[in-house]
Parts: sequence; C-alpha cells; structure tokens
Amino acid sequence: MKTRSVRALLPILLIATSVAAAENWPGFRGPTGMGISQEKNLPLTWNANDSSNVLWKMPLPATLAEGKPDHNQSSPIIWGDRVFVTTAFWPKDRKGEEQPEQRVTCFRLNDGEQLWDTAVPPGPWKLSDLRGGYCAPTPVTDGERVYVVFGSSKLAAVDFLGKIAWEQDLPDWQAFDVAIASSPILHRGQLLVLADRNQKKSTLTAFEPATGKMLWESKRTGAFTHTTPVVIEAAGKSQLLVTASGELQALDPASGEKLWWCKTPGDVTSPVFANGLVYTDSGRGGPGILVAADGSGDVAATHVKWKLDQIPEGLSSPAIVGNLLFRLHNPGVLKCVDLTTGEEQYAQRLNGVSVSSSPIITPDGKLYFASAGKTFVVQAAPKYELLATNDLGDAAAPSGAVSDGKLVLKGKKHLWCVSQK
Repeated sequence: MKTRSVRALLPILLIATSVAAAENWPGFRGPTGMGISQEKNLPLTWNANDSSNVLWKMPLPATLAEGKPDHNQSSPIIWGDRVFVTTAFWPKDRKGEEQPEQRVTCFRLNDGEQLWDTAVPPGPWKLSDLRGGYCAPTPVTDGERVYVVFGSSKLAAVDFLGKIAWEQDLPDWQAFDVAIASSPILHRGQLLVLADRNQKKSTLTAFEPATGKMLWESKRTGAFTHTTPVVIEAAGKSQLLVTASGELQALDPASGEKLWWCKTPGDVTSPVFANGLVYTDSGRGGPGILVAADGSGDVAATHVKWKLDQIPEGLSSPAIVGNLLFRLHNPGVLKCVDLTTGEEQYAQRLNGVSVSSSPIITPDGKLYFASAGKTFVVQAAPKYELLATNDLGDAAAPSGAVSDGKLVLKGKKHLWCVSQK
C-alpha cells in the first residue's frame, strides 16, 4: 500500500519540484489574503479573439456536462503545478429546486489539462433562496489537501489525487443568512472556519486539517456575516481580522478570543492591513474606517485614524499599495484614497469592470482588477493611469489567482490562463 502511494505521488512531487520557485496562491486573495503577489512578469494585455497571451482555456464541469451552472463565485487557487476550482451545477435532468452537483476539479497549470474531477456529497441545506448559491467560498490548500466549503453546509478535504480525505456537515445550517460565503483559511496547522449565523449560532471553529477533528470552537455573539478573515502580524502578535456584522474585530487565531474591536458595519469584504493600519468597510454600502492595529479592548475612541462617510456597495475587497488605498464599488467606480489623511485622490469610472472580483497587486505597482470578463490594469499612483484593458468575454464574479507568471481566471463557462507568450 505504501509503495503504491509513493508511486502515485511521484509525478506530483517531480512537477512540484520543477515549479518550486513559483509563488503559490493557496487561498482567497493569495498568500496574505490581501491580493498581494510577488510575480513580476504577468502579462499586461491578452485577447480571447486572437488568443494572444491566452495560454489555455478549459471548460468547467457544468460546461462539459451541458448543465446549468450555479453562481460559482469561488476563486481558483494554485499550489505548484496544480490549479483547483470548486463549482456547483445542475445536470440537464435535475430540477432547480433540487441540490446541484458539487465538484472539486484539478487542472495542470502549464497546459490546463484536467487531472481529476471529484464530486463532494451535498450537505443538509437545500437552498430555497438562490441569490448566494452553493459555491461562494474559495477553497484553501496546504499542499497536501484542498479544503472546501459548499453552500449545502458541507466541509470537506480532498487530497492531491482527488480522493475525499474526510467530510462533515456544518451544524446549525438553518441559521445561516441566504448562503454560506466565508472562505476557510489555514493558520499554523489549523483549518479555521468562520460561520457567523443568526439566532446566536455564530462560531469560529478550528479543525485538524488531516482528520477534520475539531480542535476548539469559539462561540460568537454577533449576527451573520459573509466575510473571509485575514491573519496579520501586528503589535507583536498574530491577529485574525474579522469584519463581523456591526464590528471590526481582531481575534486571537489560536483561541478566537477578542483582542480589540471597533463598531462599524461589516458584512462581505475582507479587511486590508499595511503600515500598522487596518482598513475596512461593509461591502454593502456605508462608512469605511482606518484603525491602528495596536490597541486592546474597544478602540473606537482611541485608534480610529479617519472615516469615509459613504462607500457604496461593492462586493470586492479593497487593496493598499504603499500609502494609497484603492476601493472599487458600484457602479464600477475606482476610488483612490491617501492612507495618511483619508483624502480622496481620484474617483474613476471603469466601465464593465466586475465589482465582485478583488484586485491583485504586483511588486511593480500594478493593480489588476481582473476577471474572466473585462479586466482593467491600473498603475498604483495618486493620479489615475490606465495601463491596459482586456476582455475574455466570460464574465463572472471570481477573483484571479497568480503563479509562475500566469494569471488564472474562472469564468462562467471556462477556466482561463493568461501568460506572456
């Protein structure tokens, strides 16, 4: 058994070694959870019509099955030479009120070949309101397994050969609001799942990645949110930032204990951190605030640096480059704000951009507001400078993933990879 397992894994190990120098993109918004990439050679332009800088394009499971895709807002992730995506779809002979297929699919980064496609059994929740759908959370990987959450209230781990390692239902699914959207994250050997629900059922739970065994669970007092937490190092300790409903919170990622908090609306977006400061807004419309991350307890009166009165709805998360904050919101408006003063530098309309796809930042100061629809590449500067626009014609909500000079984008029908040719 052991010999067979080693032989089966050998091709993966060899390929992983060959691309070991490339950056992994292991979860929502990459290694930092804030869209920051170390890749310096991403393409600036691409074109679906003449395939320029389009390295490959592969159909997603719903396209292959000629089924009806769900919203499928989850983003692709990359580890070594493997690209992982989650999808949900209804096969041709299945009614919309029934639960869809839930899939975890693996593609090879270099040529797009589909390596495996694994069906994950549905959980107990059959959605009656399909606004959020079954496939909003982005998976996360530690290089051994891919951890997924589906909207049927299912948590599962799939190994790199496509075998389900373990699966379990998330409890109290009746208390979730419309859909499950928070993505799982990994931190120091723990799989952390934020499940903020109504009816006083909110929890932050740590699982053992290898087995799915619960390590600890922290009961939370707030109502539902859809945000994905971000781990930062600030004030000499790890902090788990959560934009909970009505509060920006910094939690101890080893226990869930609240370290500091500040009243402000929160729901969808993930916070961003730079220069000792945390910015957040709700994503549903409302104020945005900048808070110093070195406080304790209620910091509303002592650590808030500035406040923006109104950020319109925009489900994508913000980005910070140097001393500039970038925030995209409806109706396709990009705002640039001075991080020190809170003064707006510019507001520019990006016609056709996805306000659900979060931006990617490269080391040379380029911002990719990228999706499989229309992408804008903007120079991070106090004055608006458009570098390129591109359109793959497969508009969808997921954010991009970056590795080895390649940008992977998940559309409604296809998975795309663009790269300099």
